[in-house]
Amino acid sequence: MNKRVAVIGAGPSGLAQLRAFQSAAKKGAEIPEVVCFEKQSNWGGLWNYTWRTGVDENGEPVHCSMYRYLWTNGPKEGLEFADYSFEEHFGKQIASYPPRAVMVDYIEGRVIKAGVRDWIRFSTVVRWVEYDADAGDFTVTVHDLVKDHVYKERFDYVVCASGHFSTPNAPEFPGFEHYSGRIVHAHDFRDAREFEGKDVLLLGSSYSAEDIGSQCWKYGAKSVTTAFRTAPMGFKWPENWEEKPSLVKVEGKTAYFKDGTSKVVDAIILCTGYKHYFPFLPDELRLKTANRLATNDLYKGVVFVHNPKLFYLGMQDQWFTFNMFDAQAWYVRDIILGRIEVPADKQVLLADVAERVAREDASDEVKYAIKYQGDYVKELVAATDYPSFDVDGACEAFFEWKNHKVEDIMGFRNNCYKSLITGTMAPLHHTPWKDALDDSMEAYLKN
Repeated sequence: MNKRVAVIGAGPSGLAQLRAFQSAAKKGAEIPEVVCFEKQSNWGGLWNYTWRTGVDENGEPVHCSMYRYLWTNGPKEGLEFADYSFEEHFGKQIASYPPRAVMVDYIEGRVIKAGVRDWIRFSTVVRWVEYDADAGDFTVTVHDLVKDHVYKERFDYVVCASGHFSTPNAPEFPGFEHYSGRIVHAHDFRDAREFEGKDVLLLGSSYSAEDIGSQCWKYGAKSVTTAFRTAPMGFKWPENWEEKPSLVKVEGKTAYFKDGTSKVVDAIILCTGYKHYFPFLPDELRLKTANRLATNDLYKGVVFVHNPKLFYLGMQDQWFTFNMFDAQAWYVRDIILGRIEVPADKQVLLADVAERVAREDASDEVKYAIKYQGDYVKELVAATDYPSFDVDGACEAFFEWKNHKVEDIMGFRNNCYKSLITGTMAPLHHTPWKDALDDSMEAYLKN
């Protein structure tokens, strides 16, 4: 084939792309040369925990938004790889809400089995990508951080799998510059024990605020206050947790809210989201989109409409995660292998994007959104040889999960679900989540 494919990032999306090509090769297909560039020293993407904030050991912006004691905030049965079950990896079925260390081990297990590590150039950051319309290929400029060597290589296709939960959206509020407590974005939050005995204010009302607030509560914060911009999360919070409308200003250590109330707080954590940020791409190649299910300018959610040789993986807001990344990676692989044809008419590509946007906009109800993304996964899986799995069953697990959170926001992780891959019911975890203070794999897996 003599084609070359550059994959940017070796997190779950980038690893899915490597696994997709390896799967085709294993079945006898001739595949292109695949080179994955990963700026961290190991694979795993956001799942790589580091104590560092700001810049890493090489002076690069820290990619990790991971913190100690994180457990999955959704059931593992909704993200299980269709071709590599938790039971295959661990030799037994495990409880439904694993901590980070368990998830990293699972993610790594599949790619170790696939033998794709040699395809990855670690500690190598992509500096710039440009497209030569005459030659019909890309020049990728990279920096080998270990050798401190910058070089260029040409590729026929580029797959951007660098994620979109690593560049903080950090708004400014009046009084921040004089605040004498701690202000940190969720991206740089590392350990809830830092806030033991503290009155903590979190700005935001989505998953980061919910989970980081829960971590602070679990590890001994004196009180937790979350401030929402449009609507409260509305769960049955513990007695020392309250929700307030938008923060207006800070004076000294006193936070003032839109409803006229105030509270003295020791720390402010900005759970205000992330930006799709691609500093290595010129305007004509750079995805510009909000965090939504139907991303701008991506045909079938993966093909960049302004240059169909460029692909983006995992750029959607996510209910499905690992298995959706797989579905996307298999679809992109089959485009590159010539098994799936992308329409040559750009207007057809744009119409596909517009239809997806309009369909998402038809409802803002959560159950609709889960089903919407489930249908998207089924659409891509049906077009490739990725193992089919019970997507509707995954949707039902997500519906059940949402109900469990309404019933008990601090106890929903104590529930269990049935694997959609093996049909085995997960066991109850040996310790209720609020009492499980050790997040190590050894503690989690013990009988």
